[in-house]
Amino acid sequence: MSRLHHHPFCPQSRFIRLACAEAGLAIELVEERVWERRTEFLALNPAATVPVLVEEAFAIPGAGVIAEYLDETRGLALGDRRLLPDSVAGRIEVRRLLDWFNLTFAQEVSEPLVREKIYKRQMGAAHGGGAPDAGAIRAARNNVRYHLRYVGHLIGRRKWLAGDRMSYADLVAAAHLSCVDYLGDAPWSEDEAAKEWYARIKSRPSFRPLLAEKILGTPAAPHYADLDF
Repeated sequence: MSRLHHHPFCPQSRFIRLACAEAGLAIELVEERVWERRTEFLALNPAATVPVLVEEAFAIPGAGVIAEYLDETRGLALGDRRLLPDSVAGRIEVRRLLDWFNLTFAQEVSEPLVREKIYKRQMGAAHGGGAPDAGAIRAARNNVRYHLRYVGHLIGRRKWLAGDRMSYADLVAAAHLSCVDYLGDAPWSEDEAAKEWYARIKSRPSFRPLLAEKILGTPAAPHYADLDF
């Protein structure tokens, strides 16, 4: 069985879990607290970042690289459920949105919230744990508003974020937003179109394991696992 080194509330890891589920790939999950820098994990990925997919003789590091690998090895077999479009223009748009969420959204929203509210609780003082930075949390909460409006803008023009079919773009956006939503920091009242799109993704079977996860000491927002929120 393929093995995914991940953290349950790493948005990029959640994206790859969704992608694997949609591709029908069964995976064994290995939780990594990357700040501990386990020797065995560093041998797989010297950058000490998750996710890392281990399959046969390969250790594939990074969400973008794993997504491309899954498409190269399983994309054609998925037919019209392929998560990277066939057209050049479509692939460019999906990859643009992958960067938007894994880089811009992550830096401005999901990474600060997850770091301050979850990781710091798990880290010892020697690894940077401690009290959350209220300023970083406040900035991330402000930033998420315009990102939600952008999601609403895209869905107002298309059936899915990158076009007429669900793609990696939808999975990566939903993965990041799922972490924000767990923490109660997704202001869904800002954009009804974005909320309706997220409800569609949230209702998919691939999303159920994410909705079932909990973090000790940090309860989920009351609506987090509610499909009709």
